[in-house]
Amino acid sequence: QVQLVESGGGLVQAGGSLRLSCAASGLTFSRYAMGWFRQAPGKERKFVTAFTRSNGITYADVVKGRFTISRDNAKNTAYLQMSNLKPEDTAVYYCAAVRSRMGLRVTSSNEYDYWGQGTQVTVSS
Repeated sequence: QVQLVESGGGLVQAGGSLRLSCAASGLTFSRYAMGWFRQAPGKERKFVTAFTRSNGITYADVVKGRFTISRDNAKNTAYLQMSNLKPEDTAVYYCAAVRSRMGLRVTSSNEYDYWGQGTQVTVSS
């Protein structure tokens, strides 16, 4: 049974930083593309960042230069380092996993098979 468990969310002032973690179990972690999405109240879930099939990285324009995705395959964990946070970054953040394959569109939430429960990030102004 695959499980993804996010942690590290919380309340932070604008300009601050947080690091989210996503611990995975029940899968061969190194074979999976990992992504982060977020959903603000009343809005649809949106792409934040993900590893591409060739272990490249892609970011949404709104987080480029502020957020960094990383992974530790030995620990079966993905991370999202968020810096210079803004109030508009307030959302529930989700990690997601999908078996890496040719033609995978990592920016699309529809591609992902497994999702964590989400962790709340609130940025105060």
